[in-house]
This record gives sequence, C-alpha cells and structure tokens, in this order.
Amino acid sequence: MNAETLLVFPAAQADLAAAAQTWIAHITGERRLSAHSVEAYGRDLRQFLAFLAEHQGARPDLAAIDALTPGDVRAFMASRRRDGTGNRSLLRQLAGLRSFVRFTEREGLAKTLAFSTVRTPKLPRTLPKPLSPGLARETVSGDGFVGETRAAWTIARDTAVLALLYGAGLRISEALAIQRRDAPVGALDHLTITGKGQKVRQVPVIEPVRLAIAHYLDLCPFPLAAEGPLFIGLRRGPLSPRIIQLAIERMRGALGLPATATPHALRHSFATHLLSRGGDLRTIQELLGHASLSTTQIYTAVDSSRLLEAYRANHPRAKAVS
Repeated sequence: MNAETLLVFPAAQADLAAAAQTWIAHITGERRLSAHSVEAYGRDLRQFLAFLAEHQGARPDLAAIDALTPGDVRAFMASRRRDGTGNRSLLRQLAGLRSFVRFTEREGLAKTLAFSTVRTPKLPRTLPKPLSPGLARETVSGDGFVGETRAAWTIARDTAVLALLYGAGLRISEALAIQRRDAPVGALDHLTITGKGQKVRQVPVIEPVRLAIAHYLDLCPFPLAAEGPLFIGLRRGPLSPRIIQLAIERMRGALGLPATATPHALRHSFATHLLSRGGDLRTIQELLGHASLSTTQIYTAVDSSRLLEAYRANHPRAKAVS
C-alpha cells in the first residue's frame, strides 16, 4: 500500500483502499469509462467510505464491506438526502457503489447483497422535447445570428456545429471532438464517431451539413492543424460547449424558441423527425450510438405524444372523445 492510495481513499483501511484503487484502474482501463465518469465514481465511493467510518465508528476494511446490511445502505441514502442529494444523483451514486461491490466479489475480496435488496429511488419518466421541423431548420440555418456583430467566421463555426447536432444526431461533445483531418467536406460524406463507453459508429453527413462546415473552413482566419480540433475558439484552443449553449440561448429570443431548446434538443429532434418519417428504430439506434434499443425506444413515445397533441388541437371531434 503506497501513500498515494491512502490519500485517494483516506477513510478506508489499507486493504479496502487498495481494492478501491484497483477498481478505479479497472473502470478506467478495461471498461474505458470517460474521465468524468471515473472522477464521479471515485468521489461517490469516497463519500460512502467516509459515511461508513462515521456510521460504524471505525475506518472500514474489506470485512466491513462483506458485513454490510441493507440498513447500512438505507442509512447512507438517508444521509445523502439530508445533504440535499436528489434522486438522479443518488441513483448514479448507488450504481457506482454496486459496480464496486460487484468488482470485489469477482476478485474474491468481499461479497455483499446489501445493495441488491434495497429499493432504489424512482425517477419520473420524462420524454425528450424536440423542436418542430420548422424551428429545427431555422436553428441550424444561421437565421438566429442575423444582426450579431461578432466575426463572421465564429457565426459560421457555430452554425456548422449546430448543423452537425441536427443533421447527424451528434452529442455536442462528439461534434467538438472532431479533428480537422476528419472534417466531412468535399467527397467525404461520413464521420467515424467514438461515443459513450468508447462505442464507435459510422455517421453519414448530408450535403447541407458538409456545406456549412466548408463555409466555416473558408472563413476561419487561423490555420488548423490536421491533428487538432476542427472547431476552435477565439484563442485557437478547442471550442467550449458553453459557447454553443450560449448561442442557442441567444436564438431563443431571435427565433422564438421554447425554453427547452438546447444543443441536445437538436439531437432529440434528429431522432424524432427521422422516426416520424418512417425511420427504422434499429437504424436510429445505430446513428445515435445507443448501446441499448430500449434507450432509443423512448422516441416512439415522443412521436405518439406529438401525434396525440396534434389530433387534440386540430380534430373537430377531439374534445368530444378525449
């Protein structure tokens, strides 16, 4: 056990701290979770171990994990709620802790069923809120930037990013991770995207999106290194997602967009509009990079919901039968 490991998990005894550190290495290397997820999981485990140290009156070791009871887990959940933790954050924390105890079981270090027997918080099922096709087209056309006094190349840049979100269904992090050498311009009509969980997918890029990217490249006053980011900021570094979020916020007033209009809403719009035009759910799953079809199936509920809203708003007998 080295001093660095003890500092990372200071509330644990040496054997448990070592197991925790090995688990962190496992989810970083073998499971290839993102740096953000690894940081969150490590923080969640540290909070749990600190709680156990106070709850049980001693720094926990692997034997303490082996002896965990559902009551211990419920006490931890109650403690987090008193600290103001919401259901969504608590669910994520419990998922990380379950991952850790499953790892200790696989490694033959400790075994507990305490987490599997505790009822987890429920989240209300919320549907994605896509823009209408008309508003989505306006958002990615650049019309919302009319009248802005900033440099033309930055407007072209933001327009190209938004076009990728709606035209290719990318997450904003995926769009901003594209390198200059991979820019889909000219004859190159697709992208290879590495999404969540390092899942790799091929995404076709339609001509209007390629033209928006080419226009940005024509106007960009700085040389872009082939191995560097396609989209850059004023200081020539990688473009921050916050810049695109702010661009959408300004558009809300200019175009009359709803408060739910965000960069991610364009990805929702991409999926919903494809489905409404007869797109195959499996194909949409692949385009979005969803690991599970159940994640993509939420868009069938969105489409049905929009159809019912339109029916109730426009059918002359809607009020009589609803």
